[in-house]
Amino acid sequence: MTVALTLALVGLLMALAIWTVVARDTFAAVTGFVPYGLLLTLAWLQLRAVDVAMTEAAIGAGLTGVLLIAAAARLRSTETPAWAERPGLATRVLAAIVSAAVAAGIGACVLLLPDPAPSLAPAVVENIAATGVGNPITAVLMSFRAMDTLLEAIVLLLGLVGVWSLAPDRFWGGRPGPAPTEDPNSILGYLARVLPPIGIVVGVYILWVGADHPGGKFQGATVLAAMWLLVMMAGLSDAPAVDRRWVRIALAGGPAAFIAVGLLGSVIAGAFLGYPEALAKPLIVVIEAALLPSLAVTLALLLTGPPSRKDASE
Repeated sequence: MTVALTLALVGLLMALAIWTVVARDTFAAVTGFVPYGLLLTLAWLQLRAVDVAMTEAAIGAGLTGVLLIAAAARLRSTETPAWAERPGLATRVLAAIVSAAVAAGIGACVLLLPDPAPSLAPAVVENIAATGVGNPITAVLMSFRAMDTLLEAIVLLLGLVGVWSLAPDRFWGGRPGPAPTEDPNSILGYLARVLPPIGIVVGVYILWVGADHPGGKFQGATVLAAMWLLVMMAGLSDAPAVDRRWVRIALAGGPAAFIAVGLLGSVIAGAFLGYPEALAKPLIVVIEAALLPSLAVTLALLLTGPPSRKDASE
């Protein structure tokens, strides 16, 4: 990428970031946030961080953008009264000063780093062969900071529980979202029949190559979740009732398998989430394969929202 294009990308990122912060209309702020995430994906690609770029496009711009759009739609009725509560001049000036001070502090920390900056990269390079994994991102996430990755999966699950807790008591255990209405002649219905088989193959492939190439469970799960959501949006399938046993098993299965492998490591490697060198790669692949369906179900149900109607099949 040329210097001119890089500067243009940085300028657009800054403009969209400022717009997202200063826009008073919630939906307008979200419409700035989504393209900001997509442009940030290009920035990560420019830095040759392909795994981070894929995650940003899938989770940052995609999933988070859809969640914010849904939140903006729910807040429409309360947004107009909130506009009248404009903070006073002193509050705004104080907020601007604090924001500028924080930005200056972060900038100073970055600019004052020693050259070369402190890095654990040499230690990772020295020990990555023991994991048997060719993708350094996967090696770091699943070995050197496996506890963080486990907690991320658990936090997503807790986030879904938080969304479900917003359901009225009379709908608890029911189905999220509106009842499906299928239009067999619609474009959406056609796409929902054609794309999911391709998307499933792509999602599983992204998981499989993630051990040695850019990809992994989060990116693959996002693709699978998108295919499931497409089928539900087209009315070909209804969202599952949240009290179904298979839903609970699918949600908890991935983190449970992660914890089980961690406990196994305590026995055979002397540390929680420790991997014996000969079994490191197979155990990492097992964890990622177990997390794939759990993350896909979690992400899809996060977007469908809390239960809003009773299960008609009961």
